[in-house]
Order: sequence, then C-alpha cells, then structure tokens
Amino acid sequence: MAKVIEEEKKDSYSRFQRFIFIIIIPLLFAITFALVIMTFAGINIFEKAQSLSSEIPFLAKVIPSNDVEDQKQLQEKILTLNATIEDQEAKMAQLQSELDQKDNRNEQLQATIQQQKGELEELRQIGEENKRAFKEVVSTFEAMSAKSAAPVLMEMEDEEAMKILSSIKPDTLADILEKMPPEDAARYTGLLSTDE
Repeated sequence: MAKVIEEEKKDSYSRFQRFIFIIIIPLLFAITFALVIMTFAGINIFEKAQSLSSEIPFLAKVIPSNDVEDQKQLQEKILTLNATIEDQEAKMAQLQSELDQKDNRNEQLQATIQQQKGELEELRQIGEENKRAFKEVVSTFEAMSAKSAAPVLMEMEDEEAMKILSSIKPDTLADILEKMPPEDAARYTGLLSTDE
C-alpha cells in the first residue's frame, strides 16, 4: 500500500511538473520574445495597453489612462495652483511692505521720544536753575534793608513783585510793607491775601 501512495505522489508531482514545463515556461518565453520583437519594431506595448484599457470597462479602473481630458484637468489645476501661489506671494509682499512702513514709523516715533526726553531734561534743568536763581533773588531781598527793598519792589511788575513778596519770610515782609507808601502797601497786602 505504501508503494501505491508513493506512485500517486509521483504521478501528482509529475503532472504538475509537466504542466509547468509544457505550458507555463513556453508561454512566458513566447511573451518575452514577442515584447522584444515589438520593442525593436517601434511598437510601445504599454501605450497600446492603456488605450485598450480605456475601451474595456473593468480594466479602466485597474490601469490608469492618459486621456486628454485628464491632462487638461491636471493643467487647469496646475494653473489654478500657480495663480493661487502668485496671489499669496503678492499678499506676502504687500504685508511685508506694510510691516516695513510700520517699522520705519516706529523708528521715527522712538527718535521723537528720545528727542522729547532730551528737551524735557533740558527744561527740568532750566527750571531748577530758575528756582535756584529765584531763591537767590528772594534771599537777596531778605538780606537787603527794608528801606532799600521797598522802592525796588514798587518799580517791578505786580506779578513779579507778588512772587517775591509771597516767598519772603513774614518778618522781612512786614518790614518791607512798613517802608512802602500806605496805598502801595495796601495794594500789595490785598494782592497777597487774594493769592492765598
């Protein structure tokens, strides 16, 4: 019985081997030979296969075709994308221009701020010098005798005289007003009282 099973296995292998040797190998050789001959003859088998695949319904889905319509659609898509890219580049250039303008404006404003800070510092220094000078004037009037200070103050503008009189110590002020004519002393006293 073992011999019968071995003979059947030999027959099954030999049948399969016969099929491969008799049909498959010669068929592959014939296809290869036909492709080589057609290639030398100038026939492009792959283009022919694509044109035939568009005519056969189920092959159209499997093998991609190079229809003219597909190429036109592809070209339209490319043109649309190129137009979009150019539009985006134009927008980017415009935004870059606006950004540059804003940067320039910002630099101008920074320069103006620095200039105004410098002017403010100068004005502050001038104000301090004026305060110091005014204090010196006030201390000079306080150091002067009341008899000498009264005529000088009467010759000044009322506003300047009031500034000085309002800054002088009360004792010195009383002495200066005492040395003034009564009508001038009354006027300055009235101005001093309305100032406060």
